[in-house]
Amino acid sequence: MAESASIVTVSTAEGKFQQNIRVGQHRFVADEPLSVGGIDSGPSPYDLLLAALGSCTSMTIKMYADFKNIPLESVDIELEHSRDHAEDCDNCSNDDNRIDVIDRSIILRGELTDAQRQKLLEIAEKCPVHKTLENRIDIHTTEVRD
Repeated sequence: MAESASIVTVSTAEGKFQQNIRVGQHRFVADEPLSVGGIDSGPSPYDLLLAALGSCTSMTIKMYADFKNIPLESVDIELEHSRDHAEDCDNCSNDDNRIDVIDRSIILRGELTDAQRQKLLEIAEKCPVHKTLENRIDIHTTEVRD
């Protein structure tokens, strides 16, 4: 098993989709919007995925700027997830030929030179969650019975 900073536990809650999530001492809820049958009591799983990427990206940029004494005042990141059919599979009959796309827009605030801005955008590509999402991911599932 891979080393992990914390264990995440998820359990069913109210409604059709609501889930209680515990990460260490933190507790929150995930759900789906009303339009798909949820009760809209929390972010969707894809919202949480985007939040993980956005927060890691912002933290990585800020950490690098602080380390290099770059006058970065703040970072704002907007992310959106979509699915596109792979260009070479437009005529495929298999739904597995789609690719997931995450659009990430980054606003860097501060008295920054063009070179500093370019370097901070390069650093954004090195955020650990970004690297994880671009890697091949193996998910190992086991059933645990009470």
